[in-house]
Amino acid sequence: MKKWLVFLWLGLLAGAAFAQAPAPRIDSGDTAWMLTSTLLVILMTLPGLALFYGGLGRSKNMLSVLMQVFVVFSLVSILWALYGYSLAFSGDGKIVGDLSKVFLKGVGLETFGALTTIPEYVFLAFQGTFAAITVALVVGSFAERIKFSAVLVFALLWFTFSYVPMAHIVWGGGLLAADGALDFAGGTVVHINAGIAGLVGAYMVGKRIGFGREAFTPHSLTLTMVGASLLWVGWFGFNAGSAGAANAVAGLAFVNTVLATAAATLSWSAGEALHKGKASMLGAASGAVAGLVAVTPAAGFVGPMGAIAIGLIAGVVCLWGVGGLKRMLKVDDAFDVFGVHGVGGIVGAILTGVFAAQDLGGTGGATPDTFHMGAQVWIQVKSVLFTIVWSGVVSFVAYKIADRLVGLRVDEDAERQGLDIAAHGETAYHR
Repeated sequence: MKKWLVFLWLGLLAGAAFAQAPAPRIDSGDTAWMLTSTLLVILMTLPGLALFYGGLGRSKNMLSVLMQVFVVFSLVSILWALYGYSLAFSGDGKIVGDLSKVFLKGVGLETFGALTTIPEYVFLAFQGTFAAITVALVVGSFAERIKFSAVLVFALLWFTFSYVPMAHIVWGGGLLAADGALDFAGGTVVHINAGIAGLVGAYMVGKRIGFGREAFTPHSLTLTMVGASLLWVGWFGFNAGSAGAANAVAGLAFVNTVLATAAATLSWSAGEALHKGKASMLGAASGAVAGLVAVTPAAGFVGPMGAIAIGLIAGVVCLWGVGGLKRMLKVDDAFDVFGVHGVGGIVGAILTGVFAAQDLGGTGGATPDTFHMGAQVWIQVKSVLFTIVWSGVVSFVAYKIADRLVGLRVDEDAERQGLDIAAHGETAYHR
């Protein structure tokens, strides 16, 4: 009799365990939302980022900027399918995954990735857009003087040895994930990673001819504003899509994306008005992007008031990043990739550890029962430092290899003529 009771008890336990871990099953609502989010992230890049950067450049380089963003997006999309996805989201390594899904081996209509309510193809596509826009962000730092071939060599190397490992380290169960780092949608993986690569690139490619003596004014703030607006719209896929489902967390991330961005726009504009006497359209657009960047790691972990606070802080700090800090560094970061994405990513990553606290309206992160603000902030700082070092070293080596293979810099005549004609034989505007 006692044996039968033991078997019955074990059976009940097994049934309870099975009930707690249901088999993966496609949810049409989650799938529809994730497909929509994927489209929104593509919109961020093509045309959002391309127009934002293109408007910031001089008219003679407009097409070269568009071309670099367009082709980098295409190149990384292919590399992601060939091996990037497998190395980022397969295996259990601390730094990188494995090649079990190289060339998408084993991925099919009936398989699931890290998310168990959407097809693996959808998860693959969503994460691929993150990889593509991250590499494309770097383009803004060395714009108007780099060889197109050098951009492609750098993109291939940096994607392989910086983006893919960082994606695994943070989102694929690697080193920082095990440490408890919070990065909801890419503060470290995307923005700090790209910001540091941009800073290194700006130094290694060198300053544009006339830097410090000529005014490199944007040729079309109209296009920059349109690009910034498309970035804001697309960022809802970036942040709310990172919930991985059509659920309450997606709603929280959506609201936080609105509020942090609006707050950063206002704080940047106010800071600019106090400093220069006038608030500019360029400043408002840049403030919006700073807010988007800063709230990215925090979007699903902080409350709406925390998001507003992050946006207000990021706006003024990034304003300093593209002004005072940039002058201190003596670097020609053409479109302020480091000043906005690098600085904003650092601010957002660290403040995530603060405003994720339940007492400040946050969710308590991934482990709300054991959340401690001081400990989490230290974990966030470590993740920031790790990303800076990793991206900095990989970027330096990647630029060196590109320089050795094809040369980084166009010649002086080509730079003066403009890269549209010199590199692509076209012109954006006909008079």
